[in-house]
Amino acid sequence: MAPWFLSAPPLASIITCHATPSAVRAPPATPPPPLLSLPPNPSATPLPSLTCALQCPHFQSCSGCTQEYNLHRPIILDEATDFFKKHAVSDFTFDSCKLWGWRCRAKLAVHGTSTNPLIGLYEEGTHNAIDIPDCKAHHPNINAAVELLKQGLFLALRITELNIVPYGEDQGTGELRYVQMAVTTHNTSLPSAERYKNGKVQVSLVWNSRNENSPSSEKLNDLADIIFGNRWRHLLGERDFWEHVGGVDVSLAPSSFGQANTRAFDSLLRTLQKYVASGASVADLYAGAGIIGLSLAVTRKCRQELSVKCIEINKESKLSFEKTAERLPNSVDSSISWHNADTSIEPLSWLVGSDVVLVDPPRKGLDPSLLNALRTIPTMESKAKSPGSPLLKAKDEKRPWILRAREASVQIESKTTQEESQSLPKTLIYISRGWESFKEDCKSLLSSNAWHLNKAHGFNFFPGTQRYCCRLYDIPLLHAL
Repeated sequence: MAPWFLSAPPLASIITCHATPSAVRAPPATPPPPLLSLPPNPSATPLPSLTCALQCPHFQSCSGCTQEYNLHRPIILDEATDFFKKHAVSDFTFDSCKLWGWRCRAKLAVHGTSTNPLIGLYEEGTHNAIDIPDCKAHHPNINAAVELLKQGLFLALRITELNIVPYGEDQGTGELRYVQMAVTTHNTSLPSAERYKNGKVQVSLVWNSRNENSPSSEKLNDLADIIFGNRWRHLLGERDFWEHVGGVDVSLAPSSFGQANTRAFDSLLRTLQKYVASGASVADLYAGAGIIGLSLAVTRKCRQELSVKCIEINKESKLSFEKTAERLPNSVDSSISWHNADTSIEPLSWLVGSDVVLVDPPRKGLDPSLLNALRTIPTMESKAKSPGSPLLKAKDEKRPWILRAREASVQIESKTTQEESQSLPKTLIYISRGWESFKEDCKSLLSSNAWHLNKAHGFNFFPGTQRYCCRLYDIPLLHAL
């Protein structure tokens, strides 16, 4: 595939901050040293950016955020820029995304007492939960929902004598252990400009109980909210949680993985879509509920049909995929499938027939077997060109893991007949959650001489956190040589 050539403005010019000086507290008497390399003018030492400061009253007491200034420039950004420049990508771009109120999913610990519950994050280096009612990272409605929950627990005790005890780690006693808040901004009854700030909150309670029939679980009906875990049931409110990202309506169960930063994820999807040609065949590995693959099916549908196969090891994602697929527009004429399978087992079976392979692995990076399969693509291509040597030979399948994957798969057929292909991917799109593991995977792929690095984009998914700055999301495009 021919390389992509896109013009990009200088890094400094694409950064936007939305705070005003009047909203920023005075800097400390001695400003901290600059967090990143010097700007284009090396004669001036940059001061901390006050318009991009965290301004959170809980900073340093809670373990969430560790970077107070320059939220628009994560500490790892210079290293990422240098890494890609070293590998011939000089136009690496970075989207600073929303800097405050960006977190739309939060799992908070519940400690304290029935009369004074503490709902928040752990204090740094301890397992002591502290209240964070004015968290600047949380969507404001998460903070409001936490306060309502605390009031509900208090009223339950005072009015109905329902004594819900927060979990105690030392003894393993108590009932309410964690609470998960998830915000959906998908409300088409509101103007688009008002949807984010008026997002609805789904509340899920993690209950210290063996099953829903335990004596303590009766209190859940009185509290009238949602419980989740290995077993969860819907008690009150809307059954399905919907969000709109990347051009597609997405269904997420309380136990499903969902991106905390909805807007950054949407920005990533919009960028990714530009690199997949209409009519391409896509293998979406580590697919979860198939959001990325389904987004491509919706947005790249013009001119020719798109083939998308999503592979995910977690069987709980199947229901979310099915519900999301049901809402796809009727105009989508694509062959779309979801498979419950482990990509580390015979990964070649998922690569064959794909023009583009998209990977979104966990922080540890690619499974070694998949990495090796990608490294040896030239060898496999040579084999495919040999007369009478198909990459995958037809046979009666007896391997149990393949049969289980077929049983658990979901298939949406295209209206157009498609020929089965034995092609191998020419484009690899790697969405990185772990910066260190990505660097190792990338260098391994490049050293095989099977791939070259073409493009890279960064997205600020976790502003204010050094711990997650290593999860700077990149979309590096590696093209086969």
